[in-house]
Amino acid sequence: MYLEMYNEQVVYQNPFLAMRIWQIDADKQATETTRRQLERDWKQKRFVKWHYHKEVEFLFILRGELTAFCPEEQLVLRDGDIGLFGSNEPHHSMPTNADLSYYVLQIDLHKYWDQSTLRSMRHFAEVIRPLSSLNYIYRENGQVRSETVKLIREIYEEMNNKELGYELAVSSKIKNMLLLLLRNDTQSKLHYHDNDLIERMQPALDYVDKHLHEKLSVDALCKQINISYTYFIKLFKQAVGMPFTEYVAYKRIKKAEQQLLTNNASIAEIAESVGMTNLGHFYDMFHRFNHCTPREYKLRLSPNDSRLL
Repeated sequence: MYLEMYNEQVVYQNPFLAMRIWQIDADKQATETTRRQLERDWKQKRFVKWHYHKEVEFLFILRGELTAFCPEEQLVLRDGDIGLFGSNEPHHSMPTNADLSYYVLQIDLHKYWDQSTLRSMRHFAEVIRPLSSLNYIYRENGQVRSETVKLIREIYEEMNNKELGYELAVSSKIKNMLLLLLRNDTQSKLHYHDNDLIERMQPALDYVDKHLHEKLSVDALCKQINISYTYFIKLFKQAVGMPFTEYVAYKRIKKAEQQLLTNNASIAEIAESVGMTNLGHFYDMFHRFNHCTPREYKLRLSPNDSRLL
């Protein structure tokens, strides 16, 4: 029974990196009664006052103890432990002692999907199971845990210091965190895709990139790889990790983001150039992926730029 489920809107520290990291220090001790009630609700599948967001979330405990819940698992995290929750996966956490300090790292992994990483990133699409199923890696593999802790600390420092090239540093560290999970998944939680699928979809992916500014025809795509419409839709999601229409919208908005920051065209002109002639739909899709308008997005990254008024 899902009640009072809160959809958290994450505000990124840098829209290009699509992530946020910050430190939380607990200011009071959770009561034993509250903890027990939360555990009873969890066992009864009553997810009251929980929250979710499209971003994947990592918790790293600096000191103290935290109890975290997701639908299938209860985690007791102590000094040096890491907890992981998947995209849009309901979860809840609470301190179990007063002296608690921890980092929260939230990342929209879809922002890290491109042609060079697509084959690897699709393993994190959560088509079958949420990424919280990988928490066993952090429990059982001390080396992966310690290496991930180091990366999270470095990401926190990079985001706070913002030295030249910090975006490159943070992006590479996030990918290293994912690589550690992928290569140490001894239970094959991530390895449920057929490796040949993405290769079969490659002509369709190339077609989307080439014709992004046009009205895309699914029938034309089906002819590219010689399969039926129904099978194509099913196969595409299995291979890429998201529905075809969502993938096209994602690619169009990504291209629009680049144009907003690299030319002086109006928002309407940019929308049309990426194949979205309905300006209202373009605004809706842009807000869905960025939680802001195109103009707000541009001003956020170029605060002294008065264009696109």
